[in-house]
Amino acid sequence: MRMNSKAQKMELNDGHSIPVLGFGTYATEEHLKIKSMDSTKVAIDVGFRHIDCSHFYQNEEEVGKAIRSKIEDGTVKREDIFYTSKLWSTSHRPELVRPSLESSLRKLNLDYVDLYLIHFPVSLKAMEKCKDAGLTKSIGVSNFNRRQLEMILNKPGLKYKPVCNQVECHLYLNQSKLLDYCKMNDIILVAYGALGTQRYKTCVNEDTPVLLDDPVLCAIARKYKRTPALIALRYQLQRGIVVLVKSFNEERIRENMQALDFQLASDHMKILDGLNRNFRYFPADMFNAHPSFPFFDEY
Repeated sequence: MRMNSKAQKMELNDGHSIPVLGFGTYATEEHLKIKSMDSTKVAIDVGFRHIDCSHFYQNEEEVGKAIRSKIEDGTVKREDIFYTSKLWSTSHRPELVRPSLESSLRKLNLDYVDLYLIHFPVSLKAMEKCKDAGLTKSIGVSNFNRRQLEMILNKPGLKYKPVCNQVECHLYLNQSKLLDYCKMNDIILVAYGALGTQRYKTCVNEDTPVLLDDPVLCAIARKYKRTPALIALRYQLQRGIVVLVKSFNEERIRENMQALDFQLASDHMKILDGLNRNFRYFPADMFNAHPSFPFFDEY
């Protein structure tokens, strides 16, 4: 797994590359869709080139408009943008996979996506056909545990190994065992919820711990004269993880790019490793009766 430090990209196992810092576009409420468009424009303006979205977010049209507008005004070319979309759980039947991707492409007004993920564990076969058809450059998975990844990797006739596994990963859930397994198999770990946020009020209880208030994290942030959020992001980047971060706030979007500008000392990395408590902000309890529910396993 090689990192191109100048371009801040990591090479995927199929030869493509992914920017290490990505902009998340999930919005929890209907009226926030327009903010998705505005914030995506700001993100591209300040240097984000990796945009992460999903059919499930119901805002691909707005995010697509933002990307198209930045292409049209000359800020970027299509090939400069690494766009990720995801197949939602209602379209897992093989005959629904390609139509679902084509529907996303119509909303986005794009010819292809750079990465298409299975949002929750299912078969990869129909995804491989989307790659063959040129509708996506790479295919990967999301929320898979080690056992489920192993089943895919050991599957007879596997044509394309998933290039990544996108999972919740932050200082309170550092996914060290899953990260080691993915690295061993040349699969990149992509972190969502990297700031352990409480902002998704529909997903978490009000009494859950606020990661960015953690005293150890805040003490290290003071040493580096950086915000706790930047330390939390930098920690993941130095572990060889691709990190997604979202905000509707222009100042924070600009600030988040600074995670690429400094290094944490190894002793501080070890201290931050010690904050792990295997705590999930997004336990996905609505799916826990599904036979493929991934979070019952240790990792």
